[in-house]
Amino acid sequence: MNEIIFLVEEADEGGYTARALGYSIFTEADTWEQLKEAVQEAVRCHFEEEDLPHVIRLHSIREEVVTI
Repeated sequence: MNEIIFLVEEADEGGYTARALGYSIFTEADTWEQLKEAVQEAVRCHFEEEDLPHVIRLHSIREEVVTI
């Protein structure tokens, strides 16, 4: 496997959540830096060493409502 993609969203209560596309991997953290570490750890726990992806891609979504 070359890469795995995570959908990252800002959590309502603060921080971030990350869910892998196509895999049962979910993690969360208070800061972006902590999230990157949590995602790496979650991927290492999910895959055997020989099956680890070479790249972890974080796709961030931010929704904002602006009033007139």
